[in-house]
Amino acid sequence: MMLRHWEQIGQEDIDCERKANKCYDSKGESDIKEKGWIYKEERIQKKRNGEKGHRQDMEPVNRNATPNARKLLQYLSSVGGKGILTGQHTQTVAMEEVVQIRKITGKEPALRGFELLGYSPNIRYETGDADCRTEIDENRGTLEQALAFGRSGGIVTFTWHWFSPVGGWDKSFYTKNTDFDPEKVLQEGTPERAAFYHDMDVMAGYLQPFLAEDIAVLWRPFHESEGDWFWWGRKGPAVAAKLFRMQYAYFVERYHLDNLLWVWNCPLREGYPGDDVVDILSCDVYAEKGARTDYRREYERLQAVTAAEKPLALAEIGILPDMEQLAKSRVPWCYYMVWSKGFVLTEKFNSHETLQRVYENKYAITYPAGCMLKDY
Repeated sequence: MMLRHWEQIGQEDIDCERKANKCYDSKGESDIKEKGWIYKEERIQKKRNGEKGHRQDMEPVNRNATPNARKLLQYLSSVGGKGILTGQHTQTVAMEEVVQIRKITGKEPALRGFELLGYSPNIRYETGDADCRTEIDENRGTLEQALAFGRSGGIVTFTWHWFSPVGGWDKSFYTKNTDFDPEKVLQEGTPERAAFYHDMDVMAGYLQPFLAEDIAVLWRPFHESEGDWFWWGRKGPAVAAKLFRMQYAYFVERYHLDNLLWVWNCPLREGYPGDDVVDILSCDVYAEKGARTDYRREYERLQAVTAAEKPLALAEIGILPDMEQLAKSRVPWCYYMVWSKGFVLTEKFNSHETLQRVYENKYAITYPAGCMLKDY
């Protein structure tokens, strides 16, 4: 895949620049071309028309899923092509991004993303650099915020930038900041495997309050495994997919976290974990600044990962979709989530006018309409 080059956007937006510089070229990939345009068009049209993809009877992969997890999946499977759930990632307890959206549009996103990096067990806070410590400090208390939002009927999704279970320095979820080898997690008796399970024990404890109140959670572990910038992608998506299956089995069989819906986040068929452990397929897309798109090509590429009917989502984007274009094409994404900070707090990526156009469009589903539990 071809990386796109972005203009320099300033030190204060270094995280935005990092995200932008790993966006993918949207030209058709070989695995897409194999199925052919007509076949893809038929599948998209079926989703629009409700033949598939709008199934009210879609069941979670976890047979013991809680009632609200079932309702949420059925809702997500029915919404694509009829509307799209607006979403926003929040990096801090203050949730400046949501405040900004409300100030500009008078509305709030239906889906809210919360960061769990500060809850990683193996954080070396005292020896971390200033940027690392700041991000950890800003992240404290986000679980409580997520719980409150879930109680209000909002849709919760988590992103876990998991500090490497062993070793590492600074932000050790980055491959460059750790020697942690994810392949060793797959080997019995290794320190890496023991630490991996230890960290999952800790995280399962943090997720228990959501289970206790049957707050459905869109759980998206090992995201962006198509790249090697995070330790879980260091050895490729096939290894990350095995980690995904291990975590699914552990969280479901040992901890009975039956309120989780499992979101796989990779646009490649290589290493797909399997239809038996994936509820929702998603991808992260950082389009060029100023792009006006309904993300149709990305949908087609993601759709080719499996022949099974799964809701498809834009788990992270930098540029808001062109809502007028999307309302016409009805490419059946179920939700999108814009990344945090500079992607919303400045106009370098999304202007205030664009925000207003998106949130005022009838195709955009906002909070609380359409996302309260009673309305699933």
